[in-house]
Parts: sequence; structure tokens; C-alpha cells
Amino acid sequence: MSTRTESAAEPVRLGLRENWLQFTLLVVVNVCVGGLVGLERTTVPLIGAHTFRLANDLAVFSFIIAFGLTKALTNLAAGALTARFRRKRLLVTGWLIGVPVPFALAWAPSWGWIVAANVLLGLNQGLTWSMTVNMKIDLVGPARRGLATGLNEAAGYTAVGTTALVTGYLATAYGLRPVPELIGVIFVAAGLGLALIVRDTAAHVALELSQHTKPLPSSESTALRATFARTSWHHRSLRGASQAGLVNNLNDGLTWGVFPLLFTDHGLGIAAVGLIKGLYPILWGLGQIPTGHLSDRIGRKPLIVTGMLVQATGFVLALALLDTPLLAGVLSAIALGLGTAMVYPALIASVSDHAHPAWRANALGTYRFWRDIGYAAGALVAGILADALGLNATVVAAAVLTAGSGLLAAHWISEHDTAR
Repeated sequence: MSTRTESAAEPVRLGLRENWLQFTLLVVVNVCVGGLVGLERTTVPLIGAHTFRLANDLAVFSFIIAFGLTKALTNLAAGALTARFRRKRLLVTGWLIGVPVPFALAWAPSWGWIVAANVLLGLNQGLTWSMTVNMKIDLVGPARRGLATGLNEAAGYTAVGTTALVTGYLATAYGLRPVPELIGVIFVAAGLGLALIVRDTAAHVALELSQHTKPLPSSESTALRATFARTSWHHRSLRGASQAGLVNNLNDGLTWGVFPLLFTDHGLGIAAVGLIKGLYPILWGLGQIPTGHLSDRIGRKPLIVTGMLVQATGFVLALALLDTPLLAGVLSAIALGLGTAMVYPALIASVSDHAHPAWRANALGTYRFWRDIGYAAGALVAGILADALGLNATVVAAAVLTAGSGLLAAHWISEHDTAR
């Protein structure tokens, strides 16, 4: 006679306190996810410019384009894949794909290898980050989505910033390669090990569906194609969130490539650039804990609109104070980090609010597709504008786009009763 494993198991419940152990494990997993991509924030643009002697800015930024496109497409696929595979299996797969990345960055014999490593990194980030955020939302239920997404993104982006800061100092002491990149081996090993331990959340999704007070309308398809159209354009609030997410990460992709070159051109060393590149995502990360919680209390829209305008101010500061480049970089990083912290968890929570649980994974995948296309768009825009008009003009364009996106978010996004 088989053992009664189901009856012996703990009952499935929704909530942060009820699932604190699994939630904490997933937070640590996302620290590793963020740490792996943080390897590139300070050193890789400089490796392209100084080690491989790339002739123009667009060529330098090509690794970000490869990363952004791959991650965006993987985000989109991840939502559909959850209909066929358990979230845990996709999480483990993402980590296995990421194993070669730190080694390729450390010893790539040509720039093409760096670009190829970023294709793998995009696959890794798309699967692992998508699954950690989906699994956290699954665990806590609708009442604490803002806090859950805030904690998830805080863990990831604090790790991005800390790793960027550390690699800047390591590069100053040991050179651009291979020492700074090899700390990624720790992130890969820890992330894969924890992914094998964490439990799947399929039962929590089933429980939320059973408790959902609003049945899925018969005309509302859960298929990826229908959800993509709904999230991208037909649903007003989801459309507003998608465009704001795209511009937010356009900013990140642009600063990822532009800021190391801009500030080294104005006399800063690698350690100082590492401080600027680290401070931005650290504040972005840590700030999402209070802002995620705040979005559960005051609503998503005020934080989204204000955050976009604060980011636009950050770009203005970067140019207005460029005669004192360290001050310009630090104040710009503070504004960009705090502005992004306001926007990031509120956008994910807003998408979750407006999406029925039956098609929420696809809606989040679609939103994250548009958001992370921003990396590629930012690098492409930055490369073209920087080569044609210079780095300063690129920063001005980012400020204008960000302010415009905030105004569109104010016009399109509405609040939603999360209790339903």
C-alpha cells in the first residue's frame, strides 16, 4: 500500500507568513540571479572599448542588445511554458543554462564570445527571474503582491548593484579580467543548489483559483496570443504598465552602456564608475521593500508616475553637474535608483492586479517581454545616438522619453481592487 504523502503534507495556504521558509529560499535564489547579471554592469563596456578595441559605441553595446532581446523573448515564452512545465523545473533549467556564463566572460578570446555569453545570460535571467517572481506571487496571494514583488526585486537588484560595486574594485586591483567575472561561479553554484531544494507552487495557484471570486469570462481566452494582445494594447491599464516597463528598462540598458564611457571620458577611474553603477541598482533594490509595501496601501499609479518623473530628473542631473563628474554620477544614480524603486514593484503588482489568475503567468510574461525589450532598445538607441550626436545627446533623449512615459502612465493606468 502506498504511503499517504498528500495527507501527511502540510496544508497549502496563501500568505507570506504561512510560506515564509519557501519565500525566503526564493529571495536568496534571486540574490544569485541578480548577482550573475551584476557581473557585467561595470566591466563589460570597458572590456569592449579597451580590451577588444571596438571602433564605435553601437558595437560596444551589442552585448546588451543580445541580452535584452534574449531575455525579453524568454520572459514571453516562460509564461506559456508554465502551462506545460512546473515552475521549479523551469527555474532549474535556467540555472543550468547559466553555468558557462562567468567562464565565457572571464576568458572570451573575442567579442563574439561575449555576445554569445549574453545570449545564455538572457535565457538564464528570463527563466530564473520569471520563475522566482511568479512563485513568490503564487505563495502570498492577492493581498500582498506589492510586498512580494518588492522583496523579490529588492533581492535581485541589490545583488546587481553590490556585484557591480565589487567588480569595479576587483578590476582596479586585478584588471578587467578574469578575477571580477569569476565571482559569478559562486552565484551559479548557489542558485542551482537552492533551485533544486525549493518546492514548486502549483498547489498554491490551484488554491487561489478555487478561492477567486470572479470567474473567468467565457470570452476571455487564456492562450498566449490572446493574452499578449490584451496586455500589450487592448487592456488600457496593462498597456500603460507595459510601455512604462519598456522605458524603465530602456533607461537601465542605456546607462549600462553609456555611463561607464561617459564618466571615464570625464576623468573617473574604474572604482568610481563601479560606485556609480553599483549605487543605482542598490537603491533600486533596497528601495523596493518599502515601495512595494506602500503600493499595497496607496495604490500602484502614484508610485509609477512619480517614479518615472524622478528617473527623468536623474538624467538631467547627470548632465547639469558633469563638470564635477563624481557628484553628477552619484546624484544621478540616487535619483535613478529611487525612481526605479518606486516604479518596479508597482508595475508588476499592477499587472498582477488586472490579470485573472488563469492567465496571469502569460500576462506577466508579456509585460516582462516589453519591459526587457527596453534593454535592447536602450542599447540600440544609445549606440546610434552616441555615434551620431555624442553621449550627452543620448542622456537628453533618455530624460525626454522617461518623462513622456510617466505622463502616458498617468493617462492609461487605473487602480484595481486587489481583494476582488
